[in-house]
Amino acid sequence: MGYGAYAAGKPGRAVFVGSHLFGRDSAKRRGRGRFVSAPPFRPQRRPMAMRFIIRQEPARNSNPAARRERSMPTDVIMPQMGESIFEGTITKWLKKTGDPVEKDEPLFEISTDKVDAEIPSPVAGVLSEIRVPEGTTVQINTVVAVVAESGERQGTGNREQGIAADPSATVSDGTEVVMPQMGESIFEGTITKWLKKAGDRVEKDEPLFEISTDKVDAEIPSPAAGVLSEIKIAEGATVQINTVVALIGGASTASPATAPFPAAATASQPVAAALIEAPRLAAAAQLNGGGRLRSSPLVRRIAKDNNLDLRQVTGTGSEGRITKEDVMRHLSQRGPGDPTGHSAAPQAPQLAEGLVPLTKMRAIIAQRMVESMQIAPHVHVVYKVDMTRIARLRERERAGFEQRHAVKLTYMPFIAAAAIQALSKFPIVNASLESGSIRYHRNINLGIAVALEWGLIVPVINQAEARSFPDLSRAIADLAGRARTKKLMPNEVGGSTFTLTNSGVFGDEFGTPIINQPESAILAIGSLRKEPVILTDAEGNDTIAIRSMQHFCLGFDHRLINGADGGKFMSEFKKTLEAWDRAIG
Repeated sequence: MGYGAYAAGKPGRAVFVGSHLFGRDSAKRRGRGRFVSAPPFRPQRRPMAMRFIIRQEPARNSNPAARRERSMPTDVIMPQMGESIFEGTITKWLKKTGDPVEKDEPLFEISTDKVDAEIPSPVAGVLSEIRVPEGTTVQINTVVAVVAESGERQGTGNREQGIAADPSATVSDGTEVVMPQMGESIFEGTITKWLKKAGDRVEKDEPLFEISTDKVDAEIPSPAAGVLSEIKIAEGATVQINTVVALIGGASTASPATAPFPAAATASQPVAAALIEAPRLAAAAQLNGGGRLRSSPLVRRIAKDNNLDLRQVTGTGSEGRITKEDVMRHLSQRGPGDPTGHSAAPQAPQLAEGLVPLTKMRAIIAQRMVESMQIAPHVHVVYKVDMTRIARLRERERAGFEQRHAVKLTYMPFIAAAAIQALSKFPIVNASLESGSIRYHRNINLGIAVALEWGLIVPVINQAEARSFPDLSRAIADLAGRARTKKLMPNEVGGSTFTLTNSGVFGDEFGTPIINQPESAILAIGSLRKEPVILTDAEGNDTIAIRSMQHFCLGFDHRLINGADGGKFMSEFKKTLEAWDRAIG
């Protein structure tokens, strides 16, 4: 499936605009374009699609036989991940220059305002060039890499000049390292520290220098392996984004920046260094206290070779990242670890004062939470639900259910089904306020909040009211799994009409959630606990029994939903769970 248009350009070059669909066999799709002369191409909205622009350029050789022997390189661009998304950040390259890559094989990971995702290769071949390093934010349709076919590995410089490159030749002018864009409104950055000096060997993804911007301090990794042949920008200098700050490989040229930097040009430098160091120490204390360790492959290899437990090392890099210098310092002070595996008792985390910069996702979450509180007057009601019937049913049926449907039977589909039942009876809770009017939605699009190591995301089960219990179970498990592996599509993280958030997984009795705008209500799920409960029979006799009890908190927009409507919704929700009588398939 493809669609295309001819775009005016250089003589002898055609631009093919195609569609790449996840999860479908798209072999031999390349080249199936409809070529028209006018008007200019307008991308059409296609569900679950990412648009790639594939530029195919024939080798400029007058010999037809020679042309047939050489395949055409393919430009890989930053895809548009949604109608309102105009840029993306490359968070990780899954391949390195020179690696073979298959069509549809994940090539790199990106982060946008709405979704984190893996981007597949549009063609099979060899990744001949990576143009945009990790951590860099670029506009959609920016060429981020080049995939060459049939072993062709030529740089863009030769390709643009029409020179047939030797596959074994190296680019004479090396790899340029640029100042990355660290946020939407960031246009410059200050180099606070070079972690390597000219002439040092550097590995791909090894931290190369540290920068400071208005919003974030970060370590910038090397985009390639080689020798740092030239440092063009000295420490303390502020430059625009995309400015070349260093050169890896190639022939170095004389530059004042390559000379040794003065140790203390002004009295303010030690103070500035201390301010930069403080947030890193704070982040390190937090992460080393039980969070996910951040380190490069080089650091992990050094630790492995020296039997070193990285949990014992205090990271001073961005967000607590453990750098090579941290490991070498630790080894020089305490020596290698015990090869028998008996590590020393972990040190108590050292608290440090300072600011820890927000990640891009965290900053967006913060902005939207403040906006929601400013837009909607929140009201919360808490109900305690007897989940004993559900708990017994789950215990009795979960093995057979998993065998029949290939998905584990959790409490979430029961809770989701009860919420859908209540929303169907009280559609005002599924509605939203729009331009002074009430928008009643035809479908129940159920958002499921998923906690990630790097933030929070709310994938959506569309038309949840039409799904069977097994289908609902599979959808919840599938969305949560793909959210944690960055494989969600843009249309799977927007358009929800009601959200479930499970704070009880961390042991909370209940939470008071903030509404996910533009929705009008959100349901927080508390932890499930066994506790003594007084039960009264039909004759008025009281007994004490151990029951499985769970708190649920409904947060709703009081502009639209009255307290009575919220109470009726929760009563229906509670009744559905406590008197569950549905088949689960």
